[in-house]
Amino acid sequence: MDLILVGFMGSGKTTIGRLLANRLGKDYFDLDEMIVERAGMSIPEIFKILGEEEFRKIEQQCLKDAEQLSGVLGTGGGTPTFEGNQQILIQMGAPVVLLQASIETTLSRIAGNDDRPLVKKFGSDGLKHLLEQRQADYGLVSDVQIVTDNLAPMEVVHKIVNQIKVVE
Repeated sequence: MDLILVGFMGSGKTTIGRLLANRLGKDYFDLDEMIVERAGMSIPEIFKILGEEEFRKIEQQCLKDAEQLSGVLGTGGGTPTFEGNQQILIQMGAPVVLLQASIETTLSRIAGNDDRPLVKKFGSDGLKHLLEQRQADYGLVSDVQIVTDNLAPMEVVHKIVNQIKVVE
């Protein structure tokens, strides 16, 4: 992997990841899409039928598989917070960019999205608490942090390109 994006749900990982990969002439890989493909069901279905623990096992295997790929990887919001994943992310040797957004921005970005099991589970106050809990884990794996509030997606892409030396 050439570059990895981490951050809470709604921070812009997928949008920025696709634009960044295009800008760099690289492939984009979305860890959630890899999980869906491997499991043969949507993420809400995985959570409902198999449970979060099984989801995390599938996620970790897909993360390990991604080590062999070349391009930009967008991870899930919880990826860096589960046992073993931090070490995998660090061992990949690729720059890890943390995309951060305020809880207000996050809530506005994910409003009405029924494909996020944790939104249903926690609600606004719970999501704020979850974001606070995950900050330390995000910090452990990230080389660069970029706040995406009030920035257009291409502005974020330019910031990443200017701060990280990725072979174009």
